[in-house]
Amino acid sequence: MLLENTGLNGIRSDLGHLDESGDKLGFVRWQWEYRRATYDLKLHDRTSGQDYYLRIATRAIEGKLENPEAILEVEGVYIGRSTFPHGLDYESAIPEPILNAAKQRAQDLKKLLS
Repeated sequence: MLLENTGLNGIRSDLGHLDESGDKLGFVRWQWEYRRATYDLKLHDRTSGQDYYLRIATRAIEGKLENPEAILEVEGVYIGRSTFPHGLDYESAIPEPILNAAKQRAQDLKKLLS
């Protein structure tokens, strides 16, 4: 599910600051290559036992990702249910408490990056 109106789309940050800010909130930079990176935050639903991930997709607009001074721009914010062995189902319904937690964490990240 694409999360709209988070205020993160289009925000620019250098890689070092984005890594540090994301780390403070529990995000991990998992997937990355020279020009793109995703930051994932695991959210566990105790009621169902399911895991969900809030994913922040970024693209380098200046430099490459091995350089902490590279400038990244947020391209999209997604949430999905974890699937075995590794993947995300973006079509599943997201429980309200998980969705609220994801939106709050997205707002927290926006504040750190602003």
